[in-house]
Amino acid sequence: MTDTESLKQLALMGGINAPIKVSSHEFSEKLRSSPQTASRRLQELDEAGYISRTIQGNGQWMTITDLGVELLRNEYYAYQKIFEGNEDAIELIGTVMTGLGEGQYYIAQDGYMKQFSEKLGFQPFPGTLNLNLTKESTTLRKKLDNRKGIPISGFKAENRTFGGGRCFLGEIKGIKSAVIIPDRTHYPEDIVEILAPVNLRKSLSVKDGDEIRMKVFI
Repeated sequence: MTDTESLKQLALMGGINAPIKVSSHEFSEKLRSSPQTASRRLQELDEAGYISRTIQGNGQWMTITDLGVELLRNEYYAYQKIFEGNEDAIELIGTVMTGLGEGQYYIAQDGYMKQFSEKLGFQPFPGTLNLNLTKESTTLRKKLDNRKGIPISGFKAENRTFGGGRCFLGEIKGIKSAVIIPDRTHYPEDIVEILAPVNLRKSLSVKDGDEIRMKVFI
């Protein structure tokens, strides 16, 4: 019995969303094993950091940790490649639009800039190009929700917390670029923000309303 199989059973019982009460007997039925084996599996998951377990007088309560969720997510990505094929790129089409004006401030933060430079292979221009996607591309962009991408970690600075997100490398007319998908965003699902080592508006000579096509590697 693998860690992922045991975690999957806990997740199906609701262990990702909230603490759940689990007995060794109940868990053994899920695993089709003995209560002793089930108890050992729970202990191993706890020791590995995949679950957080609290033993109380009326039983044991547990929640799948972020590390456990990540293990399950990686397993999902593997099965996705098996059943959905090895598609490695999509094309997003949208029109240039003016954003909220916050991109320059966030991108320029040292905590982000260092990660971008190391993980994307380029130091971004301090600002993003915003695209209002077509209806078809909005649907296509949702594929990124189920892809691992390049993780960008959140951090604390200036007495505030900056959230994390994921990036997907791509290119626009030969210019290396990246779509950034923040964990928290003020934009609707048909808006994407694009990073590049140059000012894309100037380099591409585009203005609001102009169409852009971007190849995104997934």
